[in-house]
Amino acid sequence: MQHSLRARLLAEFAGTALLLCVVIGSGIMGTNLSQGNDAIALLANTLATVFGLYFLIEVFADVSGAHFNPAVTLSMVMLKRQAIAELFPYWFAQLSGAAAGAWVANGMFGLPMIEWSTKLRTGPGIWTGEIVATAGLLMVILMSKPQKVSSTVAAFIGAAYWFASSTSFANPAAVFGRMFSNTFAGIQPGNAPAFVVAQAMGLLLGVGAYKLLIGRVK
Repeated sequence: MQHSLRARLLAEFAGTALLLCVVIGSGIMGTNLSQGNDAIALLANTLATVFGLYFLIEVFADVSGAHFNPAVTLSMVMLKRQAIAELFPYWFAQLSGAAAGAWVANGMFGLPMIEWSTKLRTGPGIWTGEIVATAGLLMVILMSKPQKVSSTVAAFIGAAYWFASSTSFANPAAVFGRMFSNTFAGIQPGNAPAFVVAQAMGLLLGVGAYKLLIGRVK
């Protein structure tokens, strides 16, 4: 069943907002409970994100495709799986949802709802991590069986939180939303453009690798 564009945009807004609530909220909770142990905070952040991605994709996939990520939407347009006219509406829904999710997560923990992050995330190693994480995520999404996407994406992001030097944002909307939370999961706005450039490079690598492996555009 093809849902209306309005319904799909609402699903992308809600799903992205909930995803950022999960990522930022679990980072805050992990920090509060770990007594300064960043490894425990990251583990809590990872587990919550894995579970969150799984249920969000399961809930919203049949409505909007459960992209929650401008890079995913662009890849679908590039592969002619989605109309190009829907690209910017999807991006707007995802970015506004990411900001809303960050503000709600901040508010839940008694922090200023709107604040700028001061957390530094920069350097060639971290940018390389984002390229690898984004390329890997796109390959997992494009090459997984439709009924397995929720579990394979959740598993990949859970692993990439630990093997990628950037802790695997792999999502321009996540970068945007996390600028608004000066917490464990945040990113300083000045570091955001380089992350998005790295993600764009990862997108091109991921889609290119998919085409080479599959041999044709499906």
